[in-house]
Amino acid sequence: MQIGNVSLKNNIILAPMAGVSDLPFRLLCSEYGAGMVCMEMISAKAVHYNNKNTETLLKIHEGEAPVSLQLFGNDPKLMAEIAKRIEDRPFAVLDINMGCPVPKVVNNHEGSYLMKEPKLVYEIVKEISGAISKPVTVKIRKGFDEAHVNAVEVARAAEEGGAAAIAVHGRTREQYYSGKADWSIIKAVKEAVSVPVIGNGDVIDGASAKAMFDETGCDAIMIGRGAEGNPFIFREVNEYLAGQPVTKPSSGEIKDVILRQAEMMLEYKGEYIGIREMRKHLTWYLKGFEGAAGLRRRINETETFEELKEFVKALNF
Repeated sequence: MQIGNVSLKNNIILAPMAGVSDLPFRLLCSEYGAGMVCMEMISAKAVHYNNKNTETLLKIHEGEAPVSLQLFGNDPKLMAEIAKRIEDRPFAVLDINMGCPVPKVVNNHEGSYLMKEPKLVYEIVKEISGAISKPVTVKIRKGFDEAHVNAVEVARAAEEGGAAAIAVHGRTREQYYSGKADWSIIKAVKEAVSVPVIGNGDVIDGASAKAMFDETGCDAIMIGRGAEGNPFIFREVNEYLAGQPVTKPSSGEIKDVILRQAEMMLEYKGEYIGIREMRKHLTWYLKGFEGAAGLRRRINETETFEELKEFVKALNF
């Protein structure tokens, strides 16, 4: 799988997810077979104003390569200036967020609001791709709402501006993450542009990954919520697509990975923030196991790494 001059390890990619795809989680997904990992979205304005929290988000570990760094904003000149300023950091691909549905982002005319402005999409991509040598990609949605399904038009504008690949989430902004992803729009985009197209939405295992490839003809697949509490999904999908027996994680492997992630959270974020952010990941790891709902209260009472370690060791699933 190639994106511009960048070779991916394979064509199964971890999606950028705010509050999820931080450095510790990306490292695990990379180890379990993600062909590329995408960072949490970063505000171009925040980088411009040297925001301290943004500097933490920009950290990259050599073990997670190749990495896609995702910027969001709506000012072509400012975004190009920031892209140039950060280009020497160790990311391989620069992605532009045109899919975030969160109101505070959309109300600022950023994220999925850009689906309303194909001409601005072209200008943003053109300015950024002209400012840096690394490949520039975009992540879009089906449209802003069902009355304005324009992913094909936006994808063509991005390609014309110089995008090296386009990721398409098969839901509108209005849907957020509810309902079923419309894979037919991914197929329509694939047929409309010549750059690689990455499909996104409702891939939760090997079978759904194969179905997306078969139904859309996309070049790669991006896994988002299906990876929450489940970095093992990348191993599963790669094995399934290769026709190999699928390796399901044992309870011991799950416990080991939880503790490794927690240790990395503490290393990068300190115990106070690390443990609190780890709580949601722990809830995701246990989702679907018998008695998981009853464990949530205990998870949210965990304050220290030692408490978390004892809790995980005592789990019986």
